Amino acid sequence: IALKNTQDLHIPRPPEYYSSLVRDLEILGWNKVTYVDTGLTTIRLKAEDSSGRQHLITLKLNAKYPTEPPDCLVDFPVQFAVSWMPQNSLIDIYNQFLAALESLKEFWDIMDEIDEKTWVLEPENPTRSATTRRIAIGNNVSVNIEIDPRHPNLLPECYFLGADHVVNPLRTKLNNNMHLWDPEISMLQNLKDLLDIDFPSRAVLEKSDFTKDCGICYAYRLDGTTPDQVCDDPRCGQPFHQACLYEWLQGLPSSRQSFNVIFGECPYCSKVRKSTENG
Repeated sequence: IALKNTQDLHIPRPPEYYSSLVRDLEILGWNKVTYVDTGLTTIRLKAEDSSGRQHLITLKLNAKYPTEPPDCLVDFPVQFAVSWMPQNSLIDIYNQFLAALESLKEFWDIMDEIDEKTWVLEPENPTRSATTRRIAIGNNVSVNIEIDPRHPNLLPECYFLGADHVVNPLRTKLNNNMHLWDPEISMLQNLKDLLDIDFPSRAVLEKSDFTKDCGICYAYRLDGTTPDQVCDDPRCGQPFHQACLYEWLQGLPSSRQSFNVIFGECPYCSKVRKSTENG
């Protein structure tokens, strides 16, 4: 039954398929090829953008190539749509790939600067397609920014994480200074100016200074998430995972719930906390 259902995988492709593909690869240049499977159906090509970053594109070809284009898999924050005519070849896809890389250059330059000059808490190992960064501002306070890859120099969406008495002044500064955003200067410098802060230096501080374990499960990472809830009491400031805090408050007899928001006492200082089921 399995063989019957996958019969098309065992049908040899016409000789024209292989001769056309090998000719295209020779024209493109074997130095750009990093991988070819034994059936000549999957090919991976490499390219370098003008900032020196290495990128890969994986091509999955069907038996009707070159009449039909291959499926193209890339690590992009935007959709990569290939323009294809039956007379086109791999060199046409490669040139479109290079053009797309240059169109995303500014976006990746900004992301690289953030990764190099700040302590990024999440994602831990960002891919080229990732458009968000959670940046440490101080102990148990951070900002999550989402950058539009098509307009990377505009003010990003900002979401502050931390105790209310710390993040409320930052929100106020952002709202009051939004008009000062200058697309001609760097993203980081804009954020520093608008929030009137300096991001912690990678040269002076370690990431462990900001990655405090959850006060309930005593771990930093839980199912891929990090502690993003912080007790509002300045004397406490204990961080928690959203899921841990919600489960803790659910188990307290003194907790009360309104729809999907639950109110109860901090496990450490008894200050009233609130938590939602899904953040």
